[in-house]
Amino acid sequence: MSQNYENHKRFYPPFHFFAVPLTVIGLCFSIYSCIAIPNIITGLLVLAFFLIAIIAVMARMFALKAQDRAARAEENLRYYMLAGSALPNELSISQILALRFAGDEEFLPLVDQAVNNKLSPTEIKKSIKNWRGDFHRI
Repeated sequence: MSQNYENHKRFYPPFHFFAVPLTVIGLCFSIYSCIAIPNIITGLLVLAFFLIAIIAVMARMFALKAQDRAARAEENLRYYMLAGSALPNELSISQILALRFAGDEEFLPLVDQAVNNKLSPTEIKKSIKNWRGDFHRI
């Protein structure tokens, strides 16, 4: 399957469609139980589900941050191979992540446009003509 702007967002079903909904349902149920039957057990249940929700969010954030760092290094190397210098410091990580979808032939001009016109990540993605899929990030 080829990737484009409309279908580039990825979901990891065990996390997005199983773990998160069950955690939210469990948290809501525990809050309801704590209100309906206020005692130490239901209070601890709310605390437990709240901690599980925080851990799930933090685990996702840590994984995305690691992927962001790897993608930034890859794009910096690609820019160096094509232009002979490091990526401009003016680019934000979100702009760099958007630029990773550009093919080599439009990568350098798009980097210049992103820096000069301060393009948003969405504008960068929408201006890509030959989409280069990223099938590893989730």
